[in-house]
Amino acid sequence: MSAKPSTYPGVVEILLVEDNPSDAELTIRALTRNNLANRLVWVKDGAEALELIFGPSADPETPINHIPKLILLDLKLPKVDGHQVLERIKSDPRTRMIPVAVMTSSREEADLLRAYKAGTNSFIVKPVDFDSFIEAVRELGLYWLLLNQSPAGDANPLGS
Repeated sequence: MSAKPSTYPGVVEILLVEDNPSDAELTIRALTRNNLANRLVWVKDGAEALELIFGPSADPETPINHIPKLILLDLKLPKVDGHQVLERIKSDPRTRMIPVAVMTSSREEADLLRAYKAGTNSFIVKPVDFDSFIEAVRELGLYWLLLNQSPAGDANPLGS
């Protein structure tokens, strides 16, 4: 289910940024059970996530590669941590409207505050219990993909 950003073709609806294979598998399973994982891409670190979205160039004039409908973002990631990914996404006018739901095992108040200051749309502490984890991901996916109304709908409002 993982894809290299530079080679992934097509539309990305959900970008799962998670370095823990077990958590990624549970997340994918929960979304698949609810028919929400059709266009899901799993990347294992923050650098891969940023490359998938922005491409290899840091040039703000370069068109965006993929604009997911939802990003599920862990905070504790290799290479580029989740806070840095969130800050990059929310600081760019081309991507700031993408909903980002932080899913982390961190219960630290500093992580919560930093994520909301950077513009996260949601902060979920991953449940330890299997059934609770599956249910939390199911509800998260249903809300952000089916119930929530995006100002952009299915199109990018910035024309990128």
